[in-house]
Amino acid sequence: MGWTYLMDMDGVLTNEEHLVPGADEFIAELRNNDIPFSVLTNNSIRTARDQHARLLQIGLDIPEESIWTSGMATADFLASQGQGDTAFVIGESGLTTPLYEKGFVTTETNPDYVVLGETRMYSFEAITTAIRMIERGAKFIATNPDVTGPSHDGSIPATGAVAALIAKATGREPYYVGKPNPIMMRSAVRRLGAHSENTLMIGDRMDTDVIAGLESGMRTILVLTGISSRGSVEKYPYRPTVIMDSVKDLVGHTGDPFGDTDTQDSAG
Repeated sequence: MGWTYLMDMDGVLTNEEHLVPGADEFIAELRNNDIPFSVLTNNSIRTARDQHARLLQIGLDIPEESIWTSGMATADFLASQGQGDTAFVIGESGLTTPLYEKGFVTTETNPDYVVLGETRMYSFEAITTAIRMIERGAKFIATNPDVTGPSHDGSIPATGAVAALIAKATGREPYYVGKPNPIMMRSAVRRLGAHSENTLMIGDRMDTDVIAGLESGMRTILVLTGISSRGSVEKYPYRPTVIMDSVKDLVGHTGDPFGDTDTQDSAG
């Protein structure tokens, strides 16, 4: 059976602006062996093209078409719903560009949707406008539920935190498209022309990556180069298929990732 790989970005391939040791070898092996893969990120700030350029600067050559962001998944999801084509958007080019490519028009006049994504410049005025539009009937969508993001100085508020503010003010919870919603995983698999039963999800978080893969019918690999530790796994009522120290452990084994018991721990 040939495997298809989905993987998180930060904590799996990168740690902020640094390469996880061995990630470049892992990606090169996938590409050299024509193994289908997609890199997933809940961050909707950058477009896939911008992500490609950023990753190339730190030594990871990942094709633009192999990057799937929550902004792209959100645009894909909204286009599939057929419930309107206008949106008031709080976010950056990683969200506005895919929405534009799917035919959406941004407006401040009676939009069908309020779409909230990641930005480093949340505006109180824009948030107030969003609240009033939702009160008037606009559907509330958010790219992902992450409440904080990393920075050099510590945590910063992210999409989920701002979504909670809007939800509290309106009494309307958003629909989150990004991880752990299996919709993001399934759209990535569909884009690759693959099937969940022969797809692996590699992630560093139990509460987003592993559960999203599990609920999408995939096998999962938890790596310990990001958020989760071996001890933290015990807090959850579900398990990854295996736990590995790093994606470096997969180098030389991408065709048969479960065949080498010396570099992995069974979590089943």
